[in-house]
Amino acid sequence: MADYIDLHGAEQSFGDTEAQREVRKNDRDYVFHSWSAQAKIDPLPIAKGEGVRFWDYDGNEFLDFSSQLVNLNLGHQHPGLVKAIQDQAGRLATIQPAMANDVRGELAKRIVEHSFEGARSVFFTNGGADANEYAVRMARHHTGRQKVLARYRSYHGSTATAITLTGEPRRWANGTLDAGVVHFQGPFLYRSAFYAETPEQETERALAHLRATIELEGASTIAAIILESVTGTNGILVPPPGYLAGVRELCDEFGILLICDEVMAGFGRTGEWFAFQAFEVRPDLVTFAKGVNSGYVPLGGVVISEAIHDTFAERPFPGGLTYSGHPLGAAAGVATFDIFEEEGILQRVKDLGSRIVEPRLREMAEKHPSVGEVRGTGLFWAIELVRDRATREPLIPFNAAGEAAAPFNAVVAACKQAGLWPFAAGNRLQIAPPLIISEEDLVRGLDIIDAALDVADGYAAA
Repeated sequence: MADYIDLHGAEQSFGDTEAQREVRKNDRDYVFHSWSAQAKIDPLPIAKGEGVRFWDYDGNEFLDFSSQLVNLNLGHQHPGLVKAIQDQAGRLATIQPAMANDVRGELAKRIVEHSFEGARSVFFTNGGADANEYAVRMARHHTGRQKVLARYRSYHGSTATAITLTGEPRRWANGTLDAGVVHFQGPFLYRSAFYAETPEQETERALAHLRATIELEGASTIAAIILESVTGTNGILVPPPGYLAGVRELCDEFGILLICDEVMAGFGRTGEWFAFQAFEVRPDLVTFAKGVNSGYVPLGGVVISEAIHDTFAERPFPGGLTYSGHPLGAAAGVATFDIFEEEGILQRVKDLGSRIVEPRLREMAEKHPSVGEVRGTGLFWAIELVRDRATREPLIPFNAAGEAAAPFNAVVAACKQAGLWPFAAGNRLQIAPPLIISEEDLVRGLDIIDAALDVADGYAAA
């Protein structure tokens, strides 16, 4: 039996050094990689993926605890998604967005029905960054205002407005590409910018800070506030009680739109269709991508409220994309809804998160002096690593690189050597496996992380 199928459709076995050499050579000779100094990287060639695992050409197996880029919610090669794409390609591979298409319309209908009260339509994009770009454009045209408030410790994409909205180091080298963006501090009790000691204090003070920002910037100039409902790459920051509702109240008070970025947290990651639904908050615009079809075909979009939809009833919306609502991507999106229902994905995410992940991480926090805090929900968790629990000194400095990042890199390497591919960011091991993961594999992955934390403990104060 073959281990994998190559580019030419031929059956191959692991250990083929010539095949691996060719993949590496073509990558290094011709592929330009994101967020990288090209001469300093050596990407791992991957031969095969299946379920919650993937393999390199030598046959080394990795348990995918990051769902690639937290998009592979239904795992590698899910037969339902693969079949949906194959069937759609066989009957209508593509059609331009100005024409009506059955599968595009069906997906839009399902997304609207599963989003928020007052949702009216969906504008499809190619991914999350352009979804945020278009949400901001809609907000500006709807309100006639230009400013948009975004939080620090956020990531919204790497295109012009999206990278300016982003509140972390990847923004810095890109300058200010959208002068209408203003940043503010969001809640993060463990490292509170507001010297809060309780979740209630953090909510109250974070909202007071946001109110002050609105007033000082001029409420009449602000079109929207954009935020990740549950912050993803920058720490799995679940909003404290009352925070999102308080942001909604401020938006209503000042005539500002609320944009919930659900690109990473949406489509089951937290145990809800969209993460904001756990907080009983109604946004005006919702952006999505990643989990809508597990990235099998690039697809994203914006869920639009009726009021904003009606703004463009008689005047054209100034924007569009050649591949908006591509049939292959939409077909995988429709199949995603079917699979979620058939396999009880939302229920199992809540169960595994509360019954398996949370108690095990609490045990790790008690056991390992390098664990400062664990936090999360569903299958979306973070382990905050520190050198000193008492002072909360991070394991490595903020935005560390090179030798300064060595302690954290050693923890990540320990995970990989044991066969687990972690979601690693900053001072955190973040847990985001495919939502189809079995209880056995989930426990195995947590066991590997538990062992890897012994490495972190070597740098921590006793």
